[in-house]
Amino acid sequence: MNVAVLISGGVDSAIAVHRLLEQGHSLHLFYIRIANDLGDCSAEEDIEMCSYIARKYGLPFDVVSLHEEYWDNVMQYALETVRSGLTPNPDIMCNRIIKFGYFEKRWGHEFDRTATGHYATRVERDGLVWLGTAVDPVKDQTDFLARISYDQLEHLLFPIGDLPKARVRELAIECKMPNAFRKDSQGICFLGKINYNDFIRRHLGERPGAIVELETGRKLGEHRGYWFHTIGQRKGLGLSGGPWYVVRKNIHDNVIYVSQGYDTAKQYGDTLHLSEMHFITLDPWPGSCESVEVTFKNRHTPQFTTGHLTRLDNPGEYVLKSAEPVQGIAPGQFAVIYDKDHTVCLGSGIISGGAVQF
Repeated sequence: MNVAVLISGGVDSAIAVHRLLEQGHSLHLFYIRIANDLGDCSAEEDIEMCSYIARKYGLPFDVVSLHEEYWDNVMQYALETVRSGLTPNPDIMCNRIIKFGYFEKRWGHEFDRTATGHYATRVERDGLVWLGTAVDPVKDQTDFLARISYDQLEHLLFPIGDLPKARVRELAIECKMPNAFRKDSQGICFLGKINYNDFIRRHLGERPGAIVELETGRKLGEHRGYWFHTIGQRKGLGLSGGPWYVVRKNIHDNVIYVSQGYDTAKQYGDTLHLSEMHFITLDPWPGSCESVEVTFKNRHTPQFTTGHLTRLDNPGEYVLKSAEPVQGIAPGQFAVIYDKDHTVCLGSGIISGGAVQF
């Protein structure tokens, strides 16, 4: 097959290239540039590494820019979500709109498939393709792919999803890849080395307000704006005598409520109200209002939590009841839904409730 490969300069996409070539595919490498003017995002270093990989294997390589599209669709989404007092997930939106949206429409559609270094798999059942979880639960990235469409999934390949990360590193050493020991990228995709709070401050400024202990109503200190904090956050509060966790936000009065202790019950909840539910392949329970057993994640973690999902009367609205207390239920984030044995990612819904935010 003729395959477009999205590479980043990291070891995962490099080994994706290597494996695809071993399988006999014809490849064209692409690097998506999304942050032209945000400062040091290490783009030049990434492109240099991608160029080396292209030369190593004698493959065509292009740098394509989707900077304006990224700003209009992902960064604006992130800023508006934060300004509303909610918690965004820009990486989920980047995958759906940029990597497998705009890229596919302009370049990827010319190829039989598009491949990435994501830790995920394709599962074929009854003539349909499903988004399968990776062999390595720590590296599994299906939660970042949980808003893609079925058409996008059908066109994707995940060449390293059946490998543990340790084996990917070993292959990189065996292949003498210069990025074999390069650290994995961390943080939000568009920020690079820019500090998250600095980015928010640049675009939203500061708005000082009170930090209040939820149980007593006692003012403990001040924050610089509710948009710097999310439900479940511990670091960055500047309070002594902790640990303190953000458990509620009053965005009208610009108040952050905190609770003390590692095991404070105020951090936890067992009911997540979901809106805009999206099923990738199809709704496994069309029309049913019966509670169904699922597993889920409400944050990027190796662990899956068991719960029961119930459809409500309003289209796209569900209630997810967890079998155990869940820490840091943050409205605006995504609850990613899997089947009972968490082999297949079914889709995701936006958390609209579960932690009080008034």
